[in-house]
Amino acid sequence: MVSQMENPPSRNRDTSGKMPWFSRPLLRLCPTKDPPMPLSNWISGRVFKFVHGNNLVYNTCWEDPRLDRQALELTSSDRVLVITSAGCNALDYALTGPAHVYAVDMNPRQNALLELKMTGIRNLQYDDFFELFGHGYHPRAAAIYQSALRSALSPWAQNYWDRFIKFFDKPKRSFYYRGTSGTFARGIRYYIDRMAKLRPEVNDLLACQTVDEQQAIYGKIRERFWSKSMRFALNRDSTLSMLGVPKAQRLQIDKQYPGGILSFIQDSMDAVFGRLPIHENYFWRVYITGSYTPACCPEYLKEDNFQQLKSTGVSNVSVHTDSVQGFLEKGDEPISRFVLLDHMDWLSEHLFPLLELEWQAILDRAAPNTRILWRSGGLRTDFIDRVQVARDGKPVRLPELLSYRTEQSAALHELDRVHTYGSFYIADLAS
Repeated sequence: MVSQMENPPSRNRDTSGKMPWFSRPLLRLCPTKDPPMPLSNWISGRVFKFVHGNNLVYNTCWEDPRLDRQALELTSSDRVLVITSAGCNALDYALTGPAHVYAVDMNPRQNALLELKMTGIRNLQYDDFFELFGHGYHPRAAAIYQSALRSALSPWAQNYWDRFIKFFDKPKRSFYYRGTSGTFARGIRYYIDRMAKLRPEVNDLLACQTVDEQQAIYGKIRERFWSKSMRFALNRDSTLSMLGVPKAQRLQIDKQYPGGILSFIQDSMDAVFGRLPIHENYFWRVYITGSYTPACCPEYLKEDNFQQLKSTGVSNVSVHTDSVQGFLEKGDEPISRFVLLDHMDWLSEHLFPLLELEWQAILDRAAPNTRILWRSGGLRTDFIDRVQVARDGKPVRLPELLSYRTEQSAALHELDRVHTYGSFYIADLAS
């Protein structure tokens, strides 16, 4: 297995416990000509950097891999790059049997989480593994970590989990109420239980087996949930930062969506609870309840899939702490599938030169018949149209090299169980 755990730290890898800021040299080399940033945007940006630079942000992936599987059409010859996030989807892709999955993230805490999951798959029995990552709590979490997991982790991950394995040892505050997005979810739980006093109705909603049942219950509680205090909280940049929504993404939604970010969130929840089957929606269940169930959980947590991953030692997944561009420039193995999540929204404003450098690195490393997926908070990623790259030594606009699968992406986007993205893209790269 090729992995970060078996290689010495690269010159860009941070082993100090602080967030590596790979973009700083590039920003100095690629100054932008944007007008001065408004003070409110600057403050929002500093809050976002603080949240993302010092914390585990995502304790579960917030992108629906069921859509990705259909869009990617993975084969045994494909090599996939995916931004790690919480690692759930990297493991999901691995179950389909591609040649390799490269999980890449600039936040070493996210990679430490995927390392812990992979080590757990290799060294634990299913019941203990599900207690940890299904329920988010194990009464012997610290002992299991010391005896079965710690020695197999990279030094950075060891240092991190030495401090934070306690995230799994509280029955009333599971792992899924940890980290920044988990802290937000815990606040929502408090709001449901103590302020709106909707827990019985919410539990009934989660127990529904048909959409008609959901609609009847959700229709009764919708107005009670969307109080003035809830609308106020979800309209704040500080709140959105906890969910991984930077100012640039918020501005996209405000410009493109009628009613702005608050209307977008309300409409998204209306779709999740009023139009899509909730009994299979593990994304929302885990944040509402703090745990998964064996029947409603990511694929890697289902027993048969766990055993499949264990049988291979998760040997087709490796973990890399780096930027997408940095990782791509360090290797030469062609990659045929790229899953970029929504991170281009983050680069689209004041970090646009980095976006162009990243796309150049993608082109330079792409295999024949490459396919690229990304999501956006906005209804359109117009910034893609401005990206200029070099092909065969000549400058070219990126859209000239992309063939969009518009009908497929639109149809899949309607079925998205998360339903918090404004748009979903599937693009084939011209060979």
